[in-house]
Amino acid sequence: MFEHPAGSYKKIFETCEELAEPLPATVTGRIPSFLKGSLLRLGPGLFEVGDEPFYHLFDGQALMHKFDFKNGQVTYYRKFIRTDAYVRAITEKRVVITEFGTFAYPDPCKNIFSRFFSYFKGVEVTDNCLVNVYPIGEDFYAVTETNYITKVNTDTLETLKKVDMCNFVNINGITAHPHIEQDGTVYNIGNCMGKGATLAYNIVRIPPTQKDKSDPIEKSKVVVQFPSAERFKPSYVHSFGMSENYFVFVETPVKINLLKFLSAWSIRGSNYMDCFESNESQGTIFHVAKKDPGEYIDLKFKGAPIGMFHHINTYEDQGFIVFDLCSWKGFEFVYNYLWLANLRANWEEVKKAAMMAPQPEVRRYVIPLDVHKEEQGKNLVSLPYTTATAVMHADGMIWLEPEVLFSGPRQAFEFPQINYQKYGGKNYSYAYGLGLNHFIPDRICKLNVRTKETWVWQEPESYPSEPLFVQTPDGVDEDDGVLLTIVAAPGSQRPAYMLILNAKDLSEIARAEVECSIPVTFHGMYKQ
Repeated sequence: MFEHPAGSYKKIFETCEELAEPLPATVTGRIPSFLKGSLLRLGPGLFEVGDEPFYHLFDGQALMHKFDFKNGQVTYYRKFIRTDAYVRAITEKRVVITEFGTFAYPDPCKNIFSRFFSYFKGVEVTDNCLVNVYPIGEDFYAVTETNYITKVNTDTLETLKKVDMCNFVNINGITAHPHIEQDGTVYNIGNCMGKGATLAYNIVRIPPTQKDKSDPIEKSKVVVQFPSAERFKPSYVHSFGMSENYFVFVETPVKINLLKFLSAWSIRGSNYMDCFESNESQGTIFHVAKKDPGEYIDLKFKGAPIGMFHHINTYEDQGFIVFDLCSWKGFEFVYNYLWLANLRANWEEVKKAAMMAPQPEVRRYVIPLDVHKEEQGKNLVSLPYTTATAVMHADGMIWLEPEVLFSGPRQAFEFPQINYQKYGGKNYSYAYGLGLNHFIPDRICKLNVRTKETWVWQEPESYPSEPLFVQTPDGVDEDDGVLLTIVAAPGSQRPAYMLILNAKDLSEIARAEVECSIPVTFHGMYKQ
């Protein structure tokens, strides 16, 4: 277990400049010859505007990073995405659009009348796409969790256009974690207005590249709708599970209070974070739907309260749906612990704060699809390899207890990745993740979900990011491939590098060091 008393992790939450042109990286080891594409990553890069700070980890302005592989050489490039939030902030030298945890005050230059009237124009929702990047058809989009996604050129990192998903489907926002099938079909989830003014959640399908070269987004359709447990308070949704034939949606006790959201915003100077609350009595509700054709399965699956951001994988086996999650125990919202002031604190303070937070745990849940009313009181899960259970109560509700795949005190296995090309939605063995030590990312982990064996890569004063799996072209085994991660090493001569690990045992294959600092990144992709 590493300690970080020097506090060098603070550097990953500092503003950096974009680059005018790609920088050559210094390579040690040998870059595998099959790496010929680009590693694309997103995260915050501007943590204050003039003398106005951003307060939350998810507020800094979106910076896109790219490592290019060519003939064993590596270059690094980065650019701020020209979102409305960014361009207006730079132009007006202040925070103009309210972010996740930072309120944008009204323009001090306007008089009282124009300020009063601008209150009634409604809230401007942020387009700060700092979370992920993914393909839709032939295009690439940088995304956050609002209704806005931003089309980018992944070669030049230029910003192309802002797209409002509300123009195409009934959703209020859409996650940064779609599922993408082999043919390029994209599935995603977002909350929406359902029937009779109640809230619900829609799964949206965006088709692959169109023969007539039209934009697939224009052909987006809602596939299936999940009901909301509370009429005006949808749960916060960050990702969902998808197997070959089913969707799994985990409705956690972390709620968005919509009435607060709509009223408080314009008048009282609040932000998105102020609109979250926990329903301490709901527990967790697990929903299942058929994929094609979309059909909600009206069974009540419940479990103890958890917070959950990332699904690892979901698959069907002998009439059961098995789904693995990175969970946080209890009903408190983990984002309460991700204020920049907390993350930039001294190590002892960081540890003290994390002691109060929900505890992380990798869990496996199993949902039985074939349920009979007469079987109440007994465990319906008959898969031989898991201790997860599902027990029907007298009222027909089925209570799920998980199998714990990994648990370490204040040591999270998070930002999970798998060999998605070959094993997404299928029975699998390996998950890769970023190890958070009291919320500070300080190691890369591998987990065998069948045997619970773990592997770790770690170096002192080194802060990696989500590891992305790239398969060896002629690979046979599930873990034949490499992991790509960006590591900040603030104390080093070269303060950041792209690290290539062997996915089998997490041994180092190569690193490509750069002469500039790289701040925290969340998600991204390897583009062939």
